[in-house]
Amino acid sequence: MKILVAFPNNAVRKTFIPEWLEKKIESLGETEWNTTDKQFPKEVLKEKLRGVDVCISGWSMPQLDEEALQNADRLKLLVHTGGTVGTIVSDKLYDMGVKVLSGNLLYAESVAEGVIAYMLSSLRDIPFYNGEMHKGKWGSVNNTSEGLLDQTVGIVGYGTISKIVINMLKLFRTKIKVYSRYISDEECAANNIQKASLEEIFSTCKIISLHSAQSPSTCNMVNKPLLDSISDGAILINTSRGSIVDEDALAEALASKRFKAVLDVYQKEPLPADSPLIRMDNVLLMPHMAGPTLDRRPYITDALLNDAIGFFEGKPLTYEITSEFAGRMTK
Repeated sequence: MKILVAFPNNAVRKTFIPEWLEKKIESLGETEWNTTDKQFPKEVLKEKLRGVDVCISGWSMPQLDEEALQNADRLKLLVHTGGTVGTIVSDKLYDMGVKVLSGNLLYAESVAEGVIAYMLSSLRDIPFYNGEMHKGKWGSVNNTSEGLLDQTVGIVGYGTISKIVINMLKLFRTKIKVYSRYISDEECAANNIQKASLEEIFSTCKIISLHSAQSPSTCNMVNKPLLDSISDGAILINTSRGSIVDEDALAEALASKRFKAVLDVYQKEPLPADSPLIRMDNVLLMPHMAGPTLDRRPYITDALLNDAIGFFEGKPLTYEITSEFAGRMTK
């Protein structure tokens, strides 16, 4: 078996493929490593794929389209250590019968954990009280701490992350409303959740968590009318993609200080230094790190490698991304 590790040789790769996993990969077959600190240009990648059975990729991998695949005469498996493969796969790849694995499910667990952390941090106003303590102050005359127990939570989008978040929220006895084209009445009944419109979620929920994939149809989906309808004291959390929210309208709405936001993603990343969001004390800003947390990265790679080993032993795949599933992922 021949393996191509297309992941660039940089600090990020070391977090996903530490030395012990390098040895594991090399034990599986003849291995060629990307020794540069950049992704292979497509004209190089198409030559590197000649005779390769397994390609291991990471974030920012070029799309494996007809041009990139023209010499991929033996490719059977793409092992992508990232989450979404929406920008990487192509109809040609699937037509060739190549199986695609990704860390999507494993990423989702970590991001969901991050969403719960963001909810609790914002509700309990942890950043504020930490700042007060560091100033030598004890408590506050106006206690703003709230809890997650028995709150009403609105979930926008019903993908892998949303499902895990919903399961985690059950521990807090929350009332959950979901907006999605992909959720059935049977699923709602089975999970004790309520299907709702975007308008209902924004106007009635204490916490609104965004989980829609990036696509032309979701660009600026959260617009000024929706933001203006948010209830006083509510919290808007975005861990999906910055393009989902009209950021100018969000900054304008937050300036009223009627509600709070926790933002992990932005329309432009890194967030520009002149963004009005930076100067707002009712916004908790995070630099796109809801998940996976650093400690989970080797776990993700190892799980995918074990799945790949099982594939060549004739076992069913756990982390496969089908063509249909890939079509719904962020592009």
